[in-house]
Amino acid sequence: MKQPAKQLFLFSFVFSLMGCLNYSARADRVKVENGGYSLVRPADCASLPTTIFSTSSIKGATPTNQWWSSLVWEKYSQNLFPHPLAINCSERGLALAYPGSGIVGAGGHIMGGGIGETGDFLVLHSNVTEFPDARLADYSDWFITAEFRKEESFLRSTFGHGSPYVFNRISGGNPVLKFAHQPIVWSGEEGDPIFGITVRGNHYGIFGANGSSWTGSKTDIFVNKSSKGYFTVALLPDATEATLARFAEWAHHHVIDTHFSSKLVNGQLTTKYCFEVEAMEGSGKGTLFALYPHQWKYSKVALTGESYRSVRGEMKLARGDGFETSVPIQGLLPMLPAEGISDKKQVITYLKTEAAKLEMPFADTYWDGKFLGKLTTLSGVAEVAGEEGLQKLFIDEIRRRLEDWFLASEGEKAPLFYYDKTWGTLIGSKPSYGSDGQLNDHHFHYGYFIRAAAEVARLDPTWVEKWGGMVELLIRDIASTNREDLLFPHLRCFDVYAGHSWASGHAKFGDGNNQESSSESMNAWFGLMLWGEVTGNTKLRDTGIFLYNTERTAVEEYWFDVSGTNFPKDFPEVALGMVWGGKGSFSTWFSADIDRIHGINWLPFTPASIYMGRYPDYVKKNHDRIVEKRKKGSDYNNGWGDLVVMFNSLQDSKMAVDYLESHPNCSLEGGNTHAFMSHWVHTLDRLGGNDRSVTSTHPWVNVYVKNGKKTYAAYQFGSTPNEIKFSDGFVMVAKPGMTVKNSGK
Repeated sequence: MKQPAKQLFLFSFVFSLMGCLNYSARADRVKVENGGYSLVRPADCASLPTTIFSTSSIKGATPTNQWWSSLVWEKYSQNLFPHPLAINCSERGLALAYPGSGIVGAGGHIMGGGIGETGDFLVLHSNVTEFPDARLADYSDWFITAEFRKEESFLRSTFGHGSPYVFNRISGGNPVLKFAHQPIVWSGEEGDPIFGITVRGNHYGIFGANGSSWTGSKTDIFVNKSSKGYFTVALLPDATEATLARFAEWAHHHVIDTHFSSKLVNGQLTTKYCFEVEAMEGSGKGTLFALYPHQWKYSKVALTGESYRSVRGEMKLARGDGFETSVPIQGLLPMLPAEGISDKKQVITYLKTEAAKLEMPFADTYWDGKFLGKLTTLSGVAEVAGEEGLQKLFIDEIRRRLEDWFLASEGEKAPLFYYDKTWGTLIGSKPSYGSDGQLNDHHFHYGYFIRAAAEVARLDPTWVEKWGGMVELLIRDIASTNREDLLFPHLRCFDVYAGHSWASGHAKFGDGNNQESSSESMNAWFGLMLWGEVTGNTKLRDTGIFLYNTERTAVEEYWFDVSGTNFPKDFPEVALGMVWGGKGSFSTWFSADIDRIHGINWLPFTPASIYMGRYPDYVKKNHDRIVEKRKKGSDYNNGWGDLVVMFNSLQDSKMAVDYLESHPNCSLEGGNTHAFMSHWVHTLDRLGGNDRSVTSTHPWVNVYVKNGKKTYAAYQFGSTPNEIKFSDGFVMVAKPGMTVKNSGK
């Protein structure tokens, strides 16, 4: 697999490469334009581990927040879930299992069959009974290699998302497979290089190198003799000779690299997923791979007709060297149109109320981030309401807070950011929820900062020259677009193949990594899009579009299951609060309240929350279930009832308008405001719901539909008009700023 060619050398060398951003380094802090960050861990931040369990072949900043992250945080890994397989790295070697055979949904959780200490079987080394550790030896976009080494003897296992294969290389001994019980052998004879077996009801192909032989076929331990230093095991979709023969054709095509690329084509996000293989035997290229629901539903790749079960739904098998998906791009606006200001006097009152609460003390990166997010949304409401003075108050406060965060002064403890060179990460002080010693939730926290910075830059481009370097460091921390980045890993938080982000930096859980607030992840990618647009960085904007729209499809499939095809039939809920590697959970980290379990995957409501209305029938189903289970039912003036109302307005705007009119000062979730709540529900009521059937060549649009009549809203950044085309044939010229047109039908 391909690793960054460069290493983190001395800091002075790194910074000399970045003179274009006006970096300069001291012993304890680094100046970045008008701001800067510390190189010393503040007292309020927990320390990070000093040992990273990787081999010397890993160059640059170590990736975190991935499905496999426990491998680099611990001596041996926790359970890893490269669906359809589950894998565990222990002192003995590699445990492997198929959790898809035992998926249940009863009790509010979607659970797989588990792996246990031995899995379906163990992959072992004949001459090593206990390895001192397991280490990351290589990685690519969705594959990794784990290395078990003792002196000169090693076992190296390569596996990844979608692959039914585990490719192995061994030195200093022979491959050993120890099964959970004596397997059923349905293909192969003692001494053959290939076997078809069934253990714990799961079917596997065992592929030794050509000319090698497996012994012990009538026991629970197989040993490969005359090994050429490589062998492969594979999860089979059935126990037939034809399937075993087909898997054998690709068994020694070891995957050595995986990578993706994406581009925008006529309102569609086209993404290519590529496998690079090394043929240990034979010739040719390609492998067998399984696609997740968010992939096969948007791909024309030829499928074999076979599939695996997973906690994400059915994974469908294909073959070749890759595949392509085409996802419709959800257009977004930086603020909602002025047509959504129904009662201007009331909205101004709301805005003034918020303007009177600006003198808030600095908090940690999450809660200060939420406050910045609130001010950013209020800026947009004030702008379309024509309240320049109020907007200036919000922008000035955003600017003040960001500039304080972005400057690390001598002796200062907070607010500031510091860089940890061991792990290659930027950490805010004060931290929260493990954002320091566990590297949790950086995309949740920093997404608020990035969007707020983009709003300042939209209104004052000169601000970028003074503070943009610090904004882009935050962006690089969570989503560096440069695979050769010296300071940060590529796309830290995002799992390219799974289609969504992970929140835990270390993933030290038996169920793998997890993500709770998918909507705060979406908020981060919205911020990337905006920052890229206002700074003229098309690559960054398009990366934001890729992340936002890819994660959107994952949210629709795995958190919401909008089409009802992925959750098990016995799962009693209509949504998940948390997605884990090995399960789905109707819960949160912080509350069992139903408003919060659902609402944590809605907040913060912003103009970018429009994606949740793409399937109005699902919105109704979701809302009705919440009302059915809420302690106070349809009395929304409690808990996070304001969010329930705003979510339901995506399919029933009249209900939301009526509620706000009768409860103009209703209770609010901490990141929400009456001003935006009013703007949101009245926009949907006046213009209609989100029309997902229409896309555009311009990313900054919304298309609304009400009683068959479409309204097209477009925001044009810059100072020149732009002709915008829509997939239904509608064409409009967008002037700088917001333009709203209707179809007249």
